[in-house]
Amino acid sequence: MQPVTVVFGAFDRHNFGDLLFAHVAAAVLGRRKPLFAGLEDADLRPFGGHRVSALWRLLARRPDRRISIFHAGGELLSCTAWEAAVMLLPGAQVQPLVASLEGRPDRQRDWALSRLGIADLAPYTVSPDRLARRGRIVYAGVGGVMLNQCDPALRAEVLDKLRAADAVGVRDRHTHALLAAAGIRGRLMPDPATLTAALFCRRIRRHAQAGAAAAVREAFPQGYLAVQFSADFGDDATLAAIAAGLDRAALTHGCGVVFFRAGAAPWHDDLDCYRRAAVRMRTPALIAHSLNLWTICALVAGSRAYLGSSLHGRIVAMAYALPRLSLALPGGTGKASKQAAYAATWDSADMPGVVSIAEIAPALASAMDTSARERQGLADALAAACRAELLGLVRALGEGGSTRQA
Repeated sequence: MQPVTVVFGAFDRHNFGDLLFAHVAAAVLGRRKPLFAGLEDADLRPFGGHRVSALWRLLARRPDRRISIFHAGGELLSCTAWEAAVMLLPGAQVQPLVASLEGRPDRQRDWALSRLGIADLAPYTVSPDRLARRGRIVYAGVGGVMLNQCDPALRAEVLDKLRAADAVGVRDRHTHALLAAAGIRGRLMPDPATLTAALFCRRIRRHAQAGAAAAVREAFPQGYLAVQFSADFGDDATLAAIAAGLDRAALTHGCGVVFFRAGAAPWHDDLDCYRRAAVRMRTPALIAHSLNLWTICALVAGSRAYLGSSLHGRIVAMAYALPRLSLALPGGTGKASKQAAYAATWDSADMPGVVSIAEIAPALASAMDTSARERQGLADALAAACRAELLGLVRALGEGGSTRQA
């Protein structure tokens, strides 16, 4: 029987980067048509994603097939079962549940087990035991910046799974060093979404010509800043500071502001935060309501610059050679984060990395003053490096690959 490749990741919920990973994986796997799996059955096709099966049920339905797992990417290594399970809930159920189990880690683990049906502490990483040694396991550009701060049992579980994998691609030097210290030889590679422009530019261009992206261009023919931030920024003082920084930046550069969501899963972005920021601004601002993956890509690609808390907002802006800023969580300036780790690993020295809210206007001026030619050169170099590493990981599965444009 034909062997099966399963692309596995957190694209069982709405998050910009995770939805992109599944498409990149499908592209590099070439003619071989993979199956897509997460922690539960889900259909993200209305948002430009995939129909996804719960991995454990998918494996049970194919007991005699050779199955290989391609971890599609993301900050998987430090994602706990509790976090994963909560992010799969409908939004209205989150606050009551979190409040009822706050400060009760044992109850949280029990609830996550009942929700997910598996006992893994880090459920987005797969042990070879799950496959009964039937196939290979690779990790494509994953991260785990906070792994050393996780519960020791979770950390030990993740390291054991990585040691047993056939290949491990890691997307930042911080995680790479953590794994090396544990005796795991990972390959350092750019995040898979680095190939967004190279693989999907025609599809993104089509989405730019209609709907929300076209409306934004019509509203701001002089250009706009693509802005996104999570609900963590939602207190009044932080929103007032964001509004003031965006006003100064938009006035300086003669452009508008467009807010968009890079994720609608729990603990991601909140339209109400954008509304509350927009009413504090003097600059014209629009809120893009679309959650379609390709429309989000088109909004970023069509902007004059991106700023936000989403790592993949930054990575897609990098792929399109645009100026970009990452916003530090309130009180988080200078602390370890996946955004800071990625920028330090792959971005140019003159491009600002993670900045505080107070630094929005001057940091954006610095970002927009960088050389467009050098930004494009970096985008091309990272895409070439990412392409080569992904094809190497596909070879580790024992499969041919492709990176033709879609």
